[in-house]
Amino acid sequence: MFTGIVTAVGRVRELSGRHDRRILIESAYDPDAIAIGASIAHDGVCLTVIETKKLEGGGIHVVEVSPETLSRTTLGRWSEGDKVNLERSLKIGDELGGHLVTGHVDGLGEVVERIDEKNWKKLTIRAPKPLAKFIAEKGSITIDGVSLTVNSVDGCDFDLTIIPHTAAATTLGALQIGAHVNLEVDLMARYAARLTQAED
Repeated sequence: MFTGIVTAVGRVRELSGRHDRRILIESAYDPDAIAIGASIAHDGVCLTVIETKKLEGGGIHVVEVSPETLSRTTLGRWSEGDKVNLERSLKIGDELGGHLVTGHVDGLGEVVERIDEKNWKKLTIRAPKPLAKFIAEKGSITIDGVSLTVNSVDGCDFDLTIIPHTAAATTLGALQIGAHVNLEVDLMARYAARLTQAED
């Protein structure tokens, strides 16, 4: 489990393989503190660390990505040099700063509008129609691994405000119109919808 609070922005150092992909991520994380088999969210996608290597000022961790994940998330579009939001998995007793996030992406959204107001940024994201029912005004949603509050909803489109800190500490400040993002809807919204279906 995760909280949607990004703790580092990594960089894709190397990609290999086409159908199942091996990816090297460089970041400020100390590899000595990352166990083999540990879970790290990469732009909101939970992946398992299979190797680590020490670097000055940080390190490299290696993950493998299945064809299913490549086809259903933005990871299949990554290139060397791309920046990636990273979050280590939640430990019992850790502060829950965002909301409960599983690291299982529900679908891809598209940025359809961006408005820059001084240091603040407003984004409108279009969700796939099957996910729209799970997105509620003032509810939580995860965008590329970042826990955010929905400002308003209009059909499949929803608005977000990116505060200066989030814009600087994650990749969201660089998102432009046409960019695709990983979406994970709020767990409570998903289960509430399932309960409603069961009652019908």
